[in-house]
Amino acid sequence: MRVSIYTEPHRGATYDEQLRAARHAEAAGFEGFFRADHYLPMHPSDGLPGPTDTWVTLGALARETSTIRLGVLLAAATFRHPSVTAISAAQVDAMSGGRLDVGLGAGWFGKEHAAWGIPFATPRERFDRLEEQLAVVTGLWSAPGPFTYAGKHYQLAEAPALPRPVQPGGPPVIVGGRGARRTPELAARYAHEYNAPFTPPEQTALLFARVRETCERLGRTGSPLVLSVGVAVACGRTDAEVRRRREVLTQPSYLPPEPVIAGSPAEVAEAISAYAALGATRVYVRHRDLADLDHLDLLASEVLPQLP
Repeated sequence: MRVSIYTEPHRGATYDEQLRAARHAEAAGFEGFFRADHYLPMHPSDGLPGPTDTWVTLGALARETSTIRLGVLLAAATFRHPSVTAISAAQVDAMSGGRLDVGLGAGWFGKEHAAWGIPFATPRERFDRLEEQLAVVTGLWSAPGPFTYAGKHYQLAEAPALPRPVQPGGPPVIVGGRGARRTPELAARYAHEYNAPFTPPEQTALLFARVRETCERLGRTGSPLVLSVGVAVACGRTDAEVRRRREVLTQPSYLPPEPVIAGSPAEVAEAISAYAALGATRVYVRHRDLADLDHLDLLASEVLPQLP
């Protein structure tokens, strides 16, 4: 399995803290370093030192790392015009030498939109906008020349489709979520990868089956869809280490409770391997405490070697 670290800087993290964790993950042998795209904490917090922007951060990390893949899970369609996202991502892809993955989502956390005055809408409209954003972003990256698009929410007239990403056709696109209809359809039409976020294996099996059926129904004949999962992990050499790391992952939040894989390296490896049996070839390990670099070392040295 390809294993990446997934971080949540909106909980309170400076750029330097993210850089230190990214470099540590790179040296430890993880495939990727990904971050969430939010401007407000979801747990009780003063928010210090304040939010960091996804594309500013990824551009800087691209120049200060050399081998690890970088990405976002998931960039909110509510935050940016798709042309801006396409330009920013293409530049980061070039700055990284082709190491970028781009997750795009509809946006869901209404409280942060109200706090910053960012327009929010109904779930249906947000998914409509996401669909058009996926069409615009992927269209700009792959267009051989000027790109025109006439949608309900976005219109482009002879856009130059520049800058060009380094990766042919653009960075791999990730669509994720638990939605029953729109999510699998958008993944089947536009994405390289479908991500089931922080979901138990039995539910993940249903999500994977749904997206496979959708690909078949829509006649997807190109490259097969990569299946991935997000997992919250509290690994430790002792029970005390496991408890301490589990507490960080189970703090009260606006998010509903999510399962935590907790235990020894062998127990964690066995639990993650259960997702591989379902077809997952990529896993994102939630890493909330950016200062806990020992957790990264433990996962890299004693869990990763046991994964299929």
